[in-house]
Amino acid sequence: MNTPAVTLDLFSECPKPAPATPVRAKRSAKAVSVPAPVAQAAAGDDLESWARALEEQGDYRVLRRLKPTLQWPGAPEGKMLRVVLLDTETTGLDSNKERIIELAMLRVDVDCATGLPVGPVAVYDELEDPGKPIPAEVVALTGIRDEDVRGKKLDEERIHALLEGVDLVVAHNAGFDRPFVESRLSCFAPLAWACSFADIDWKAQGRSSAKLESLAQAHGWFYDAHRAEMDCHALLAVLANKLPEASHTGLAHLIQASGQPTYALQATNAPFEAKDKLKARGYRWNAEARVWHTRLKDDALLNAECEWLKEQVYGARRAVVQVEKLDALVRFSGRPGIVTHQQL
Repeated sequence: MNTPAVTLDLFSECPKPAPATPVRAKRSAKAVSVPAPVAQAAAGDDLESWARALEEQGDYRVLRRLKPTLQWPGAPEGKMLRVVLLDTETTGLDSNKERIIELAMLRVDVDCATGLPVGPVAVYDELEDPGKPIPAEVVALTGIRDEDVRGKKLDEERIHALLEGVDLVVAHNAGFDRPFVESRLSCFAPLAWACSFADIDWKAQGRSSAKLESLAQAHGWFYDAHRAEMDCHALLAVLANKLPEASHTGLAHLIQASGQPTYALQATNAPFEAKDKLKARGYRWNAEARVWHTRLKDDALLNAECEWLKEQVYGARRAVVQVEKLDALVRFSGRPGIVTHQQL
C-alpha cells in the first residue's frame, strides 16, 4: 500500500519577485534566459505551478509549508496500536531543576499491517507557568514569554483522558522529554516509550542529519519549529512516510523497536592500554563511575560485543562485565533496568 501524501499548503500570499534593474553585462558573462514554463507561471497567480516549473528545471528545490493532517485516510488492514507523539518546551535542560512551559501531544491510531496512521488525530497543546522567569535564550528559541504563561496550568484531566488506552509514546528526543513529563505527571511512567532520534539510524537511512527540521526538509517541507504542537505534526508527517532505505514507515520501525530490549554494557575494569580501542569502537567514558560503556540494540549485538571485548580488550585476563537490560517501559526514563553480570 502506498504511503498517502501529506497535505501541504503554501503561504496564502507571496510577493512576486520585483523586476530587476537592467545592468550592463560584462563581456565575459553569459546571458541567462528564463525557462518558458517558469516565465509563464510567474506571469500568472498560480504559485504551485511556478514552484513545479522551477523544480522541473533541475537547478531548484522548493520547500512547501507543512499543513497539519488531522484526519488520515484509509481503513485498517491489521491490528491497531494507539500512539501518542509528544514534545515539550522547557525552561532549560535539567529535568531536576527546570520546568515545562509547553506540552503538546498528538494521539493517533496506527495500522500495524501498513505502519500508517488511520482516522482522526486528537490534539493537546497547553502552556504552563513554570513559577520563575523564562530565560532569554528560551524566549528567543520558542517565542514563549513570561506573559504568555502567567497563571497557565496543564489540564491534567485532559492529559489522563488522552493517554487512556495508549500503547506507545514517541518523542524525537525521548531521553529529554520523558524525564520532564514523568517528573510533572506520574501517569506517563507506566507507558512504553520510543525515540525517533535514537531508535532510527538516520545516517544509515541516507540522511545527513537526524534533526527534525532537516528530516522534514528532506521531504520538501518547512514549518515553524520549536513550538511543541508543530514539532509533533512535523514528526508525525516524517514518520508516516517510508524510511529511505527500508520497505516500512518510521512508525512501523518504532513499533517494532519498542518490543525489543536494548542493553547498556559496561566494560568493567578494562585495562588502561585498551582505552584507544574502546574509544574508537564508540564507547564513552563515565568519569563518575570510572568505566567505559556503550549501548547495544539487540541480543546478537550484545553477544558479538562480549566476544570483541574478550579478544581485543581483556585478552587472557578474567573479566566480568555489567549488562543492563532496558525495555520500552524504562528506556529513556533514567530509571534502572535489569542488571546482570556476565563472565567473558
